[in-house]
Amino acid sequence: MLRLLRSGGRPTSRSGDRSDPLRALAARAAAGAPDAQRTLMAEIGSPLLRTVRAVLGTTHPDVEDVLQDSMAAVHSALPGFRGDCTTLHFACRIAVQTAMNARRRTRFRSRHVSSTPDDELVEIASEGLSPAELLAAARRREALRELLCELPDAQAEVLALHTVLGYTVEETAAVIAAPLNTVRSRLRTALAKLRERVQADGALLEVIGGEP
Repeated sequence: MLRLLRSGGRPTSRSGDRSDPLRALAARAAAGAPDAQRTLMAEIGSPLLRTVRAVLGTTHPDVEDVLQDSMAAVHSALPGFRGDCTTLHFACRIAVQTAMNARRRTRFRSRHVSSTPDDELVEIASEGLSPAELLAAARRREALRELLCELPDAQAEVLALHTVLGYTVEETAAVIAAPLNTVRSRLRTALAKLRERVQADGALLEVIGGEP
């Protein structure tokens, strides 16, 4: 059931795979080469957009602004990128952080956005679900996004990377440069807090059930 919350746009290279086709380009961009900076932003633009939409929702009014903010944040952070994970994982982590901060700032606006946007229903229609199941899946996605706003940053980040973007625990640990046990502990704590908040919601419990 966790697949119903994921964006479908997760990077395909795993953190355990040393191959990083963007690493040399990122190094040149970090060194200030304008052509490399433009090319890198073009390469990561679509994955960053999918990441922002996964956290905010496809019809959130600030998607484009948050995408631009994410790109600017990636550009600023590149000189400090040590290569602990792939360049794309690094960029998507920044997009997750930027989008979560934006969602927290504008929660009152997001409440007025439909919890079952047409674009999102289309996105998960390929799962072969009934109309009622599609609506429930969209509702669960929106509920999880709201609950992410309630968690401390460290817990919300690992939950978003693992549950929304579909990163493995190992990938998540590489992205945030933290020990595996730390990531597992944060996930368990986050899931426990979510369960406390949604004990009356059996459908949502089914989605977030199961410890890492």
